[in-house]
Amino acid sequence: MMEARRSSDIGLRRGRILPNLPQSQQLDLIADGLPVLMKSAQDLLSASKRLGERGRVAIMLESHATEELAKALILVDIVRCPPKLRPSRIATMMGWFYDHLARLIYVDAQSWKPTSVTQLQSYVDDHRKSHYLEGSVGEYIFPNWTIYMRESLLYADLITHEDGVPMWNDPVIPPSAFGFGEPSAWRICQALQDMGAFTRHGLDVMSSAWRCTEFAGPQSWSDTKHLTRKMLEALESAGLISERATSEQVGTLLHNWQMPMYNIDFEKIDVPLNELQADRDANLWSEYGDWP
Repeated sequence: MMEARRSSDIGLRRGRILPNLPQSQQLDLIADGLPVLMKSAQDLLSASKRLGERGRVAIMLESHATEELAKALILVDIVRCPPKLRPSRIATMMGWFYDHLARLIYVDAQSWKPTSVTQLQSYVDDHRKSHYLEGSVGEYIFPNWTIYMRESLLYADLITHEDGVPMWNDPVIPPSAFGFGEPSAWRICQALQDMGAFTRHGLDVMSSAWRCTEFAGPQSWSDTKHLTRKMLEALESAGLISERATSEQVGTLLHNWQMPMYNIDFEKIDVPLNELQADRDANLWSEYGDWP
């Protein structure tokens, strides 16, 4: 390990040191961190449930928990990344580790069913735009919905729309918060943990199972299921699967664990106002023509 050279080298948000470590030490540190992230998420989810209602604070706690789970899923994808490719991707991925938008998309993506990595990237592209058009014919300009929902739940703040008139955001529960049950990201991470994949030996097994296939372009769900089965069989052969593991969790991993996303671009796309206005005008013209 490198000693601190600057005061900024001391403290939290130090994930950028991970790319500078040998790959075996990277897995050592990830193995140490995954149980910490799982406990953090579990504590937050438990606190949310104890509130007994789907109020604002309960949703805030659950949302915080899902971002902790996103960090675990990002670390897992570092492990699934082929070792020869990992040095070129890990620094970018650790940037996602600290980025709210990337983390939230990572969690949302666990419920998507793209046919290929190419289609998965197109889904992510739709969620990483800084602004988009909303309304029956796209007549309104809105900020990125994922970030807006996060921040409008957390903060009372001034907000403006296209007319520039300021108004106060009164934090409210987002419409998407009225679901029930545990977040899918929790079920996936819990299944991986119960299958022994979060142990140090389990990470080696995971890396070995996924190391020969780079997920880019045409790779699909069939490739993902094949390698997931291969990993689960190897975990069983190694005696790593815990007594808590269930057949339902096997199904969760086979059908809900998203394709590796180490080659996906999560950087926010800044959409200029004039482009949004031009797209809106085109939508209105297509819908209404020259109707007065």
